[in-house]
Amino acid sequence: MTQDLTNLAFNLLPAIVVALLAYYFFNQFTKEQEGRRRFLLHKDNQANALPQKLQAYERLTLFLERISPGKLVTRVKPYNDDPNDYEALLLRTINEEFEHNLAQQIYVTQECWNVVRTAKSSTAAIIRKTNMSNKVETSDQLRETLLRDLMDNVSPSETALQFIKQEVSEII
Repeated sequence: MTQDLTNLAFNLLPAIVVALLAYYFFNQFTKEQEGRRRFLLHKDNQANALPQKLQAYERLTLFLERISPGKLVTRVKPYNDDPNDYEALLLRTINEEFEHNLAQQIYVTQECWNVVRTAKSSTAAIIRKTNMSNKVETSDQLRETLLRDLMDNVSPSETALQFIKQEVSEII
């Protein structure tokens, strides 16, 4: 009887080893196929998302160009001589442009979005500061002073545009 059990064990041992090896290799194959499927899915998602990301960077570039003080004051004309009214008009234009591009933040990095927000806030601060100076009494003087000050300093939009260009060069 013990010899029968021993013979049975010796006969079953190779079958058990083969079954365990088959299970192991099948399990490894399944994991590899799952990994490959995930990689291909991720690759397809990246290929589809890249144009949207680039479009978001393009729109933010356009936003920064439009709020650049030099381009802003040439595009947005004052409707009267009161510099406070003109300041309000410029700030309203900046805010409208910003709100129009709010959705772009989901496609760009948080750091990039912070740079864009900082450029917007800095541009608004420059306009307010220039209007509060003693040398501004009319809307036209505000425009002239903003343009003159831009010649001496780099605008916040230019700084943000450089950041966007650097970030885009890293993802392409």
